[in-house]
Amino acid sequence: MVAGILGKKLGTTQIFAENGDVIPATVLKAGPCVVVQRKTTDKDGYEAVQLALVELPGPRRVIKPVAGHFKKAGANPARFVREFRLKGEAEEVKAGDKILVDQFSVDEFVDISGTSKGRGFAGVHKRHNFSGGQATHGSMSHRAPGSIGQSSNPSRVFKGMRMPGHMGVARVTVRNLKVLKVLPDDNTLVVRGAVPGPIGGYVIVEKAKAPKR
Repeated sequence: MVAGILGKKLGTTQIFAENGDVIPATVLKAGPCVVVQRKTTDKDGYEAVQLALVELPGPRRVIKPVAGHFKKAGANPARFVREFRLKGEAEEVKAGDKILVDQFSVDEFVDISGTSKGRGFAGVHKRHNFSGGQATHGSMSHRAPGSIGQSSNPSRVFKGMRMPGHMGVARVTVRNLKVLKVLPDDNTLVVRGAVPGPIGGYVIVEKAKAPKR
């Protein structure tokens, strides 16, 4: 089966445990999703499915090739489409099948991927958590990054050097978030902790690859 689902971040809340502890939680709209395309080893070289998140209303304008792709699967065009690899019992999934949130259970661990919020241009303090230079004794480099390389050898800046630049708008995956509630009637999933992205942002929910014991 498909070990994941597509969804949207609805917001954050708090849940009170039986012992009175306050548990931070995130509410997700998980599905319903429809299988748009089934990929096989014989035809595509690997086993996978292409899922689309069903939303109402759908996109207003769709180019003809995309419209034909969805029409072939008997589904309406969607804004959010992603691919999932399949493991075992893959032959049971076919185009047009629905993937619902009831595949998850309470106390199960999931990995959630999303696009982080954009923070614009940021310095090394905010972007890379640098500690900064001296604030006294005539120092003039309080928030400067410091040395970024040597002048004589190798006379260049190495790739990957942490420097100021655009922060955020990157794919972020948070692993091993515990499922607190599953509401199949509302296509809703409540998980413990924070989920990357803004409210209304699209997320990918997958069963944890390395769940906690």
